[in-house]
Amino acid sequence: MVHDLLFYELLLAVLLWLGVHAYMHWQRGLATKQPPAQRTTRAPQAPKPFAGLTQKPHCAACEQGPERADQLPPSPPPLLVPKRGRPRMVRDTSGHYCPQKTCAYYGWAGQGNLRANGHPSGGPWRQFQCVACHTYFLETHGTLFAGKRVSAELLVQVIAALAEGLGIRAVARVFGIDPNTVLTWLSAAADQLEAFSHYLLRDVHINHVQLDELFAWVSEDTVGRGSTAKASEPCQHSPHWIWVAIDPVSKLLLAIDVGERTLAMAQRLVHRVLQVLAPGCLPLFLTDGLKEYATALLTHRGHWVPRPRRRVPGPTPKPRWMPRADLLYAQVVKQYRRRRLVRMSPRVVFGTLERVRHILAPQGWQINTAFIERVNLTLRHHVAAAGRRVITVAKSASGLRSQLLLYHAYYNFCLPHASLRGPVAHPQPTHGTGSAKRWRPCTPAMAAGLTARVWSVREVLLFRVPPWPQPEGL
Repeated sequence: MVHDLLFYELLLAVLLWLGVHAYMHWQRGLATKQPPAQRTTRAPQAPKPFAGLTQKPHCAACEQGPERADQLPPSPPPLLVPKRGRPRMVRDTSGHYCPQKTCAYYGWAGQGNLRANGHPSGGPWRQFQCVACHTYFLETHGTLFAGKRVSAELLVQVIAALAEGLGIRAVARVFGIDPNTVLTWLSAAADQLEAFSHYLLRDVHINHVQLDELFAWVSEDTVGRGSTAKASEPCQHSPHWIWVAIDPVSKLLLAIDVGERTLAMAQRLVHRVLQVLAPGCLPLFLTDGLKEYATALLTHRGHWVPRPRRRVPGPTPKPRWMPRADLLYAQVVKQYRRRRLVRMSPRVVFGTLERVRHILAPQGWQINTAFIERVNLTLRHHVAAAGRRVITVAKSASGLRSQLLLYHAYYNFCLPHASLRGPVAHPQPTHGTGSAKRWRPCTPAMAAGLTARVWSVREVLLFRVPPWPQPEGL
C-alpha cells in the first residue's frame, strides 16, 4: 500500500514538472515570435557608390533588332472622294485595308478606297472591293475567322472562356468540341493578339514601372519523348517563370514573357518595356531583390564614363560602363522566415532617394511592389496553366505563352478595371427595374490614352493589324 502511494506521488510530481516546462517553453515562443501585424519595414537606404562595369553586358534582344519593321512609306496616298452619286458608305473601315501589296493603298486604312460588295453566296461576312486596284476580299481576311466553317459566335465564346480562366479541356467539354481544336484556335488567336498588342502598345508615357516574376509549372508530356515512354510513366514537370511589367497608375500591362529565371530573360523583359515607352520617357523602375534586374537596366540605360588619372605617370585607366544620370531604380528586398514575410528593406540602386520620392509623392506612395503582386494574382485567375495546385498544367512552354498572350490583350483592352472607373455626368437608365448607371467602365488601355472605348473579344479578333502605324490613332 505504501509503495502504491509513493508511485502516485512521483507520477503527480513528474506531470507537474512537464506542465511547468511546457508553459515556460510556450511563453518563450511567444516572446520571440513576431506577429504578422508587426512586420518591420526599414527606412529606404541611400544608394551606395557604383563602381561600374569593365565590359558592357550582352543583350540578345538588342542584337536581333526590332521584331517587326514599323517603317512608314514616304507619304499616305490621297483620300478618295466620289465625285458623283451618293457618297460611298462603308461601316467601320478602321481595321480594313487593301491586302494587295502592289496597290498604292496597301496598308492604309480609312482612305476612301474601299466599298462594300454585299455578302457573297449569302454568307455571314461582307465582301470589300478596293476601287484603286479592283481587288475583292472578305472582311475576315488575315484574321482568326478566315477559312473557318464554324459559327463566329462559337469561336468568340471559346476564346472568351479561355481568357476568363477555363482550361482547354474544360472549354472543350462545355462547348462539345475536340480539345485539339481548342488548342489550334488558341495558338492562332495568340499570334493575332500578339500583333494586336504590339500595334497598339506604343508611345506610352508613364512615371514608373513595377516588374516581377512568378513561378509556373510546365508538364512535358509523353509526346516527343519517343516510343519507349510508357503511358503509366509520370510526366516530368519543369519549372518556368512568367515575367510581368505594369504601370501602377493606369494598371496597363506593358510586357509579359515566359522563360527561365536568368539574366537573359530579365534583359528581354526590360528590352520590351523600353520598346513600348515613348521616345525620351525614362520612368522609375521598381522590382524585388533579384540582382539580374540591375544588370538588365544597366545594359539598356548605360554609357561609358572615362576615369580620371590618379597618377601622372602610368597607363590611362580604362572607362567604366555606368548608369545614365536619368536612370532611377529601386528594390524591395524581402526577408522570409518559415515561409512568412518578416521584413522589407527598400533601397535605391540607381539615382537618388530624393528623386525617387519626388516621383512617388503625387500618389502618396512609397517604394513597394504591391501593385505588381496584385496583378500576379489576377493573372493566376485568368490563366489556367498558371494557377496554384491545379491540374490544367501546360504541356509545353509554347502553350503557356499562348495563354499569356491572350491574357495580355484581354486584360488591357477588354477587361474593365474597378479602380479605373469614372462617374457618369448624367445617370443613364438601364433596362428593366435596375438602378441607373452611374459609373463609366474603363480599361487599362483607356486609362493610358491608347484607346477610347472598351473592346469586345469579337472586335479584337476581327481587327486586321496594319503593317505600319496609321497617321491617326484609334
